[in-house]
Amino acid sequence: MDYTLHQLRVFLKITELQSITKASEELCLTQPAVSIQLKKFQEQFSIPLTEVVGRQLYVTDFGKEIAVAAERILEQVEAINYKTMAYKNQLAGRLKISSASTGKYVMPYFLSGFMNKHRGVDLIMDVTNKSFVVKSLEANETDFALVSVIPENLDLYNIELMQNKLFLVGSPNLDGSQTKSKKKMFSEYPLLFRELGSATRNAMESFINHKKITTLKKNVHTSNEATKQAVIAGIGYSIMPLIGIKNELKNGDLAIIPWKGLPIISYWNLIWLKSKRLSPVAEAFLDYLRLEKDKIKNEVFEWSEKY
Repeated sequence: MDYTLHQLRVFLKITELQSITKASEELCLTQPAVSIQLKKFQEQFSIPLTEVVGRQLYVTDFGKEIAVAAERILEQVEAINYKTMAYKNQLAGRLKISSASTGKYVMPYFLSGFMNKHRGVDLIMDVTNKSFVVKSLEANETDFALVSVIPENLDLYNIELMQNKLFLVGSPNLDGSQTKSKKKMFSEYPLLFRELGSATRNAMESFINHKKITTLKKNVHTSNEATKQAVIAGIGYSIMPLIGIKNELKNGDLAIIPWKGLPIISYWNLIWLKSKRLSPVAEAFLDYLRLEKDKIKNEVFEWSEKY
Protein backbone atom coordinates (compact mmCIF):
# COMPACT_ATOMS: atom_id res chain seq x y z
CA MET A 1 0.00 0.00 0.00
CA ASP A 2 1.34 3.40 -1.00
CA TYR A 3 -1.62 5.77 -0.60
CA THR A 4 -1.13 9.38 0.45
CA LEU A 5 -2.92 11.54 3.02
CA HIS A 6 -4.20 13.64 0.13
CA GLN A 7 -5.81 10.56 -1.43
CA LEU A 8 -7.42 9.68 1.90
CA ARG A 9 -8.89 13.17 2.20
CA VAL A 10 -10.21 13.09 -1.36
CA PHE A 11 -11.75 9.65 -0.95
CA LEU A 12 -13.33 10.61 2.39
CA LYS A 13 -14.94 13.67 0.82
CA ILE A 14 -16.25 11.58 -2.10
CA THR A 15 -17.83 9.08 0.29
CA GLU A 16 -19.35 11.91 2.30
CA LEU A 17 -20.95 13.63 -0.70
CA GLN A 18 -21.29 10.62 -3.04
CA SER A 19 -20.31 12.85 -5.92
CA ILE A 20 -17.00 13.64 -7.60
CA THR A 21 -18.35 16.99 -8.77
CA LYS A 22 -19.44 18.06 -5.29
CA ALA A 23 -16.22 16.75 -3.75
CA SER A 24 -14.15 18.79 -6.22
CA GLU A 25 -16.09 21.93 -5.28
CA GLU A 26 -15.63 21.35 -1.53
CA LEU A 27 -11.93 20.60 -1.93
CA CYS A 28 -11.35 23.48 -4.38
CA LEU A 29 -9.94 21.04 -6.94
CA THR A 30 -10.85 20.38 -10.54
CA GLN A 31 -13.12 17.43 -11.27
CA PRO A 32 -10.41 15.62 -13.31
CA ALA A 33 -7.95 16.04 -10.41
CA VAL A 34 -10.39 14.39 -8.00
CA SER A 35 -11.11 11.58 -10.48
CA ILE A 36 -7.38 10.91 -10.89
CA GLN A 37 -6.84 10.71 -7.11
CA LEU A 38 -9.78 8.32 -6.77
CA LYS A 39 -8.38 6.15 -9.59
CA LYS A 40 -4.91 6.03 -8.00
CA PHE A 41 -6.41 5.17 -4.62
CA GLN A 42 -8.61 2.43 -6.13
CA GLU A 43 -5.59 0.87 -7.87
CA GLN A 44 -4.23 -0.15 -4.48
CA PHE A 45 -7.26 -2.34 -3.72
CA SER A 46 -8.49 -5.43 -5.53
CA ILE A 47 -12.05 -4.82 -4.32
CA PRO A 48 -14.12 -1.92 -5.74
CA LEU A 49 -14.47 1.12 -3.46
CA THR A 50 -17.20 2.77 -5.55
CA GLU A 51 -19.58 1.89 -8.34
CA VAL A 52 -21.64 3.91 -10.78
CA VAL A 53 -25.27 2.94 -11.39
CA GLY A 54 -26.86 5.03 -14.09
CA ARG A 55 -25.12 8.36 -13.52
CA GLN A 56 -25.04 8.11 -9.73
CA LEU A 57 -21.89 7.21 -7.81
CA TYR A 58 -22.32 4.81 -4.88
CA VAL A 59 -19.81 3.73 -2.24
CA THR A 60 -19.56 -0.04 -1.84
CA ASP A 61 -19.69 -1.72 1.58
CA PHE A 62 -15.93 -2.25 1.34
CA GLY A 63 -15.49 1.42 0.41
CA LYS A 64 -17.48 2.46 3.47
CA GLU A 65 -15.17 0.44 5.73
CA ILE A 66 -12.11 2.02 4.10
CA ALA A 67 -13.68 5.46 4.60
CA VAL A 68 -14.06 4.78 8.34
CA ALA A 69 -10.40 3.75 8.52
CA ALA A 70 -9.37 6.81 6.48
CA GLU A 71 -11.21 9.10 8.87
CA ARG A 72 -9.40 7.56 11.85
CA ILE A 73 -6.01 7.94 10.16
CA LEU A 74 -6.65 11.59 9.34
CA GLU A 75 -7.85 12.28 12.89
CA GLN A 76 -4.62 10.78 14.25
CA VAL A 77 -2.53 12.89 11.88
CA GLU A 78 -4.44 15.95 13.01
CA ALA A 79 -3.87 15.01 16.66
CA ILE A 80 -0.13 14.73 16.01
CA ASN A 81 -0.13 18.23 14.51
CA TYR A 82 -2.01 19.64 17.51
CA LYS A 83 0.34 17.91 19.97
CA THR A 84 3.36 19.30 18.13
CA MET A 85 2.00 22.82 18.44
CA ALA A 86 1.13 22.26 22.11
CA TYR A 87 4.77 21.37 22.81
CA LYS A 88 5.65 24.74 21.26
CA ASN A 89 3.25 26.37 23.77
CA GLN A 90 0.83 27.26 21.00
CA LEU A 91 -2.91 26.83 21.45
CA ALA A 92 -4.06 24.18 18.96
CA GLY A 93 -7.22 22.22 18.23
CA ARG A 94 -10.65 22.59 16.70
CA LEU A 95 -13.31 25.16 17.46
CA LYS A 96 -16.79 24.19 16.25
CA ILE A 97 -19.55 26.78 16.04
CA SER A 98 -23.05 26.41 14.65
CA SER A 99 -24.70 29.69 13.70
CA ALA A 100 -28.18 30.77 12.71
CA SER A 101 -27.98 31.98 9.12
CA THR A 102 -28.14 35.71 9.86
CA GLY A 103 -25.37 35.17 12.40
CA LYS A 104 -22.91 35.06 9.51
CA TYR A 105 -22.99 38.87 9.62
CA VAL A 106 -22.05 38.80 13.32
CA MET A 107 -19.88 35.84 14.30
CA PRO A 108 -16.83 36.44 12.07
CA TYR A 109 -16.11 39.75 13.80
CA PHE A 110 -16.13 38.08 17.22
CA LEU A 111 -13.81 35.36 15.88
CA SER A 112 -11.20 37.20 13.81
CA GLY A 113 -9.00 38.51 16.63
CA PHE A 114 -8.95 35.12 18.35
CA MET A 115 -8.19 33.20 15.16
CA ASN A 116 -5.42 35.60 14.14
CA LYS A 117 -3.80 35.28 17.56
CA HIS A 118 -4.00 31.47 17.68
CA ARG A 119 -2.90 30.17 14.28
CA GLY A 120 -2.99 26.57 15.47
CA VAL A 121 -6.78 26.65 15.92
CA ASP A 122 -8.92 25.19 13.13
CA LEU A 123 -12.40 26.69 12.81
CA ILE A 124 -15.46 24.76 11.67
CA MET A 125 -18.49 27.02 11.37
CA ASP A 126 -21.80 25.63 10.19
CA VAL A 127 -24.33 28.27 9.09
CA THR A 128 -27.93 27.05 8.95
CA ASN A 129 -31.37 27.89 10.32
CA LYS A 130 -32.14 27.99 14.02
CA SER A 131 -33.86 24.59 14.25
CA PHE A 132 -30.78 22.79 12.89
CA VAL A 133 -28.48 24.89 15.08
CA VAL A 134 -30.34 23.75 18.18
CA LYS A 135 -30.32 20.13 17.02
CA SER A 136 -26.55 20.16 16.50
CA LEU A 137 -26.06 21.65 19.97
CA GLU A 138 -28.38 19.12 21.58
CA ALA A 139 -26.55 16.25 19.81
CA ASN A 140 -23.19 17.56 21.10
CA GLU A 141 -21.94 18.06 17.54
CA THR A 142 -20.68 21.60 18.20
CA ASP A 143 -18.92 23.55 20.94
CA PHE A 144 -21.07 26.67 20.70
CA ALA A 145 -24.14 27.96 18.90
CA LEU A 146 -25.01 31.52 17.93
CA VAL A 147 -28.74 32.28 18.17
CA SER A 148 -31.01 35.30 18.54
CA VAL A 149 -33.58 33.35 20.55
CA ILE A 150 -32.31 31.09 23.35
CA PRO A 151 -34.08 27.69 23.35
CA GLU A 152 -35.95 27.10 26.59
CA ASN A 153 -35.82 23.30 26.60
CA LEU A 154 -32.04 23.00 27.09
CA ASP A 155 -29.87 23.61 30.14
CA LEU A 156 -27.47 26.23 28.80
CA TYR A 157 -24.86 28.85 29.55
CA ASN A 158 -24.77 31.98 27.40
CA ILE A 159 -22.78 35.11 26.60
CA GLU A 160 -24.79 38.02 25.21
CA LEU A 161 -22.96 39.64 22.30
CA MET A 162 -25.19 42.37 20.82
CA GLN A 163 -28.68 43.47 19.80
CA ASN A 164 -30.55 42.02 16.84
CA LYS A 165 -33.05 44.48 15.34
CA LEU A 166 -35.70 43.53 12.78
CA PHE A 167 -37.27 46.20 10.53
CA LEU A 168 -39.85 46.22 7.75
CA VAL A 169 -37.99 46.96 4.51
CA GLY A 170 -38.84 47.39 0.86
CA SER A 171 -37.43 48.64 -2.39
CA PRO A 172 -37.58 52.45 -2.80
CA ASN A 173 -38.86 51.72 -6.31
CA LEU A 174 -42.18 50.39 -4.98
CA ASP A 175 -44.58 53.34 -5.32
CA GLY A 176 -45.91 54.78 -2.09
CA SER A 177 -44.26 52.29 0.26
CA GLN A 178 -43.55 55.11 2.72
CA THR A 179 -47.07 56.62 2.58
CA LYS A 180 -49.56 53.81 1.96
CA SER A 181 -51.27 51.98 4.79
CA LYS A 182 -49.83 48.56 5.54
CA LYS A 183 -53.15 46.97 4.57
CA LYS A 184 -52.95 48.67 1.16
CA MET A 185 -49.25 47.75 0.75
CA PHE A 186 -49.78 44.07 1.46
CA SER A 187 -52.83 43.87 -0.79
CA GLU A 188 -50.61 44.86 -3.71
CA TYR A 189 -47.34 43.09 -2.89
CA PRO A 190 -46.59 39.93 -0.88
CA LEU A 191 -44.62 39.60 2.30
CA LEU A 192 -41.44 37.57 1.86
CA PHE A 193 -40.76 35.01 4.58
CA ARG A 194 -37.81 32.88 5.56
CA GLU A 195 -38.13 29.08 5.71
CA LEU A 196 -39.76 27.12 8.54
CA GLY A 197 -37.43 26.81 11.52
CA SER A 198 -35.94 30.27 11.02
CA ALA A 199 -35.96 32.53 14.10
CA THR A 200 -36.52 35.55 11.82
CA ARG A 201 -39.61 33.90 10.36
CA ASN A 202 -40.97 33.05 13.82
CA ALA A 203 -40.55 36.65 14.97
CA MET A 204 -42.08 37.98 11.75
CA GLU A 205 -45.13 35.69 11.89
CA SER A 206 -45.74 36.53 15.54
CA PHE A 207 -45.66 40.24 14.75
CA ILE A 208 -47.93 39.94 11.68
CA ASN A 209 -50.46 37.83 13.58
CA HIS A 210 -50.47 40.35 16.43
CA LYS A 211 -51.20 43.12 13.91
CA LYS A 212 -53.98 41.00 12.33
CA ILE A 213 -52.59 41.74 8.87
CA THR A 214 -53.56 39.53 5.94
CA THR A 215 -51.19 39.39 2.99
CA LEU A 216 -51.68 38.91 -0.74
CA LYS A 217 -49.68 35.70 -0.55
CA LYS A 218 -46.65 34.27 1.23
CA ASN A 219 -43.34 33.94 -0.62
CA VAL A 220 -40.73 31.78 1.10
CA HIS A 221 -36.95 32.01 0.68
CA THR A 222 -34.42 29.71 2.31
CA SER A 223 -31.76 32.30 3.15
CA ASN A 224 -31.46 35.90 4.27
CA GLU A 225 -29.53 36.74 1.10
CA ALA A 226 -32.26 35.30 -1.14
CA THR A 227 -34.91 37.26 0.73
CA LYS A 228 -32.87 40.46 0.52
CA GLN A 229 -32.32 40.17 -3.24
CA ALA A 230 -36.03 39.52 -3.80
CA VAL A 231 -36.95 42.64 -1.80
CA ILE A 232 -34.39 44.74 -3.69
CA ALA A 233 -35.89 43.47 -6.97
CA GLY A 234 -39.30 44.74 -5.89
CA ILE A 235 -41.04 41.39 -5.50
CA GLY A 236 -42.44 42.38 -2.11
CA TYR A 237 -41.66 43.45 1.45
CA SER A 238 -40.05 41.65 4.36
CA ILE A 239 -39.13 42.09 8.01
CA MET A 240 -35.37 41.64 8.08
CA PRO A 241 -32.44 41.84 10.50
CA LEU A 242 -30.71 45.21 10.33
CA ILE A 243 -27.32 43.53 10.63
CA GLY A 244 -27.64 42.01 7.14
CA ILE A 245 -28.71 45.11 5.19
CA LYS A 246 -26.12 47.75 6.12
CA ASN A 247 -24.73 48.25 2.61
CA GLU A 248 -28.14 48.08 0.93
CA LEU A 249 -29.47 50.87 3.18
CA LYS A 250 -26.34 52.94 2.58
CA ASN A 251 -26.59 52.49 -1.21
CA GLY A 252 -30.32 53.19 -1.33
CA ASP A 253 -31.24 49.71 -2.57
CA LEU A 254 -33.50 49.19 0.45
CA ALA A 255 -35.49 51.52 2.66
CA ILE A 256 -36.80 51.01 6.20
CA ILE A 257 -40.57 51.47 6.35
CA PRO A 258 -41.74 52.80 9.73
CA TRP A 259 -44.33 50.63 11.47
CA LYS A 260 -45.53 50.91 15.04
CA GLY A 261 -44.07 48.08 17.11
CA LEU A 262 -40.88 47.82 15.07
CA PRO A 263 -38.05 47.18 15.36
CA ILE A 264 -38.43 43.77 16.94
CA ILE A 265 -35.46 43.52 19.28
CA SER A 266 -33.74 40.34 20.44
CA TYR A 267 -30.11 39.62 21.34
CA TRP A 268 -27.40 37.56 19.72
CA ASN A 269 -26.16 35.02 22.26
CA LEU A 270 -23.38 32.47 22.12
CA ILE A 271 -24.76 29.43 23.93
CA TRP A 272 -23.40 26.06 25.04
CA LEU A 273 -24.61 23.08 27.05
CA LYS A 274 -23.92 23.21 30.78
CA SER A 275 -23.03 19.52 30.57
CA LYS A 276 -20.48 20.16 27.81
CA ARG A 277 -16.87 19.45 28.69
CA LEU A 278 -15.16 22.28 26.85
CA SER A 279 -11.78 21.82 25.19
CA PRO A 280 -8.86 24.14 26.02
CA VAL A 281 -9.53 25.92 22.71
CA ALA A 282 -13.20 26.47 23.56
CA GLU A 283 -12.30 27.72 27.06
CA ALA A 284 -9.73 30.10 25.58
CA PHE A 285 -12.33 31.45 23.15
CA LEU A 286 -14.75 32.17 25.99
CA ASP A 287 -12.01 34.02 27.88
CA TYR A 288 -11.31 36.06 24.74
CA LEU A 289 -14.99 36.96 24.28
CA ARG A 290 -15.44 38.05 27.89
CA LEU A 291 -12.53 40.45 27.51
CA GLU A 292 -13.12 41.72 23.97
CA LYS A 293 -16.83 41.49 23.09
CA ASP A 294 -17.78 45.03 24.17
CA LYS A 295 -14.83 46.51 22.31
CA ILE A 296 -15.74 44.56 19.15
CA LYS A 297 -19.40 45.57 19.39
CA ASN A 298 -18.54 49.26 19.82
CA GLU A 299 -15.93 49.36 17.06
CA VAL A 300 -17.60 47.21 14.41
CA PHE A 301 -21.33 47.64 14.99
CA GLU A 302 -21.57 51.23 16.20
CA TRP A 303 -23.36 52.14 12.92
CA SER A 304 -26.44 50.13 13.95
CA GLU A 305 -27.13 52.37 16.96
CA LYS A 306 -28.55 55.17 14.78
CA TYR A 307 -31.46 52.99 13.63
